[in-house]
Parts: sequence; structure tokens; C-alpha cells
Amino acid sequence: MSWWDDAVHRAVVEAVLAGTLGAVVGVQVVVRRLSFFTMALTHATFPGVVAAALLGVNILVGGVVAGTVVTLGVVALSRRAGQGATAATGVLLSAGFALGAALVASRNGFGKDLSAVLTGSILTVGDRDLITTGVVLIVVAGLLVAFARPLRFSGFDPAGARAAGVRVPFWDLMLLLIVQVTVVVTVPAAGTFLAVALIVAPAAAARLWSDRLPVITVLAVLFGVLAGLAGLYASAHGNVAAGPAITLVAAGWLLLSTIVTRVLPGRGRKPGGADREAQAGRGRKPGGGDQEAQAGRGGTPGGADREAEPGRGRKPGGAEWEVRPGEGEELVGVERGGEVRLVSVRGEGWPVARGGRERR
Repeated sequence: MSWWDDAVHRAVVEAVLAGTLGAVVGVQVVVRRLSFFTMALTHATFPGVVAAALLGVNILVGGVVAGTVVTLGVVALSRRAGQGATAATGVLLSAGFALGAALVASRNGFGKDLSAVLTGSILTVGDRDLITTGVVLIVVAGLLVAFARPLRFSGFDPAGARAAGVRVPFWDLMLLLIVQVTVVVTVPAAGTFLAVALIVAPAAAARLWSDRLPVITVLAVLFGVLAGLAGLYASAHGNVAAGPAITLVAAGWLLLSTIVTRVLPGRGRKPGGADREAQAGRGRKPGGGDQEAQAGRGGTPGGADREAEPGRGRKPGGAEWEVRPGEGEELVGVERGGEVRLVSVRGEGWPVARGGRERR
């Protein structure tokens, strides 16, 4: 295979586009802990792809339809009493894969035709695949940038977001649909079964190097693009399938980042040696006091808790915080990691002082 072949040129462009798209969406997947849901989508789109091939239509259409059904099913089942999103995701993952296997078995020789779909065949992508990936990348990146504030607010502090009037279910569903479309679009590069690695692994590796979302995003894109190009190179010169090669390189980034960040001092930790857990919203200040961003309380360096009051006040470090009312709730802005987040005060049952009196 020569570099001058048009197939190689298209494969390189697809690797860059798919690596960038997977990394950008993967950051949201990692910080929201949606990796299992993403894996379920990669398996649940399988019957849609098989059905589309049986009907003679574009397999991307079948994958989008199947993924949308699974996404809506997870949202609906997780809202029922006694049901969790993890349980619903696991059930739909198994059901979708079983349905796809049944469809494949219903037709002799059909499995061989779908091998490229299951594990990817980036060297056979056409101009339409490139246009589709590019358009989806532009749309998804635009949505994530335009609605970054409500997506971040609803993801890290759902209670405070609801108190501020943010429609949390809407933004959660929007993000799940973005993940679903991304999974389907990365099928030509990594296949339905291996797409999860191209989405999750670069972002997970980048998360080990920084706690700042912009830095994580840039590193994830870098890791994703390099994984696609390195996997393509290995496929061309090592006689291995492109999809598995890209997946192995992406997993290698995560393994290498894990080892390096553990060996090098000061990597993945705050200056005081304290861990930062953005998703849990809990951390430890250099002085030893716990800080709970989700609850809106924090320990001062001396260990004393800070009580939310209306108006304005000062934290021990001199930074200001402000309490603002919103739809029957008292909201307090809590500064953590250089960002200010609004959390519900009265919704957590904390006392709110007004005119020397406390009320709940």
C-alpha cells in the first residue's frame, strides 16, 4: 500500500476527524462517568446496523435509529422507581447484542459481510463517510461550546441546576444523543464494538494529566488523533486490521499516562498533594479541611465549616461568594478550582440567616 493511494489519503483524513470527534465527546463521557453507557451503545447499535444491511439501506441510518431507541429506553427505565441507569443500560446492552446476533444467524454468510462493520475498515471509507464525519464534528463541537454552561452545570451539580431553573433532564438527554451519534459515526474507523475505546481512552488518559476541562480537551484531541494515525500506520506496515490497531494504540495512551503520572511527582494532584475529584465534587484543601462542592459546604484551613448567608461574604482565602435567590431556593456560589458553581442552600436543609434570624 502506497502513500499516494487515494484510499490512504481518505483513511488519514478519517482518522483525524474521528479521533477529534471521539476525543471531544469522550471528555464529557469521562467527567460524567458515562463510559458504561457508551459501551452499551456500541453493542446496541449492532442490531440496527445488521437490520440496515438486510434492508439495503445505509448502515449509519440503522445505527442511529437503534442507538436512539436505546438512549430513550435508558432514560425511561432509569426514571422508574427502583431502577437505576446502570441496570437499564446493562439490560439493553445484552438485549441489543442478542437481537443483532439473532439477525446475523438468520442469514447464511452474513457475518462475514459485517466483519468490517464490527471491527472497522478505515481503508475503505469513501467521500460520503468523510463528509458525514466532518459535518457531525462541526455540529457536535458547536453544540458543546454553545451550551457548555448548562451542560457543565447540570452534570456536576444537578440539585443546584434545578434550583436555578435549568432543565436538567433535557440537557442530559441531549448529551446522551450526542454520544449516540458519535458512536455511530466512528463505526468506519473503529467498528461498532471498538468505538468505545476511541471515545473513552484518549479522554481518560488526558484526565490523568490535568483537572482543567480546556486542558483535558486539548490533550484528548491530541491523543485521539495520534491514536488514529499510529493505528493506521501499524495497519499499513504491520499487516494488522486498522480498527484493532487504532484501539490498541488508544488503550496504550491510557496505560502510558497511568504509569507516567504515577512516577512523575506532582502529576494529577494539587500543589498540596491533595486529590481532585471533579465528578464527586469533593476534595481536600492544603490545610486539611474537606471541601464538598456538591453540598455547598467547605472546611476552612482551621477545619471550621462555613455557613451560607445571604448577601455577600468572604471566604478565608479572601475570595468572595454570593447568595442569590432563585425559584424559591437560596443559591450560593462556591468557588472551587478557579470556577464558581451555584448550589442549593435551602434544598439541602441548611439554615439561611436573614436579619439576625435563621430559617429553613
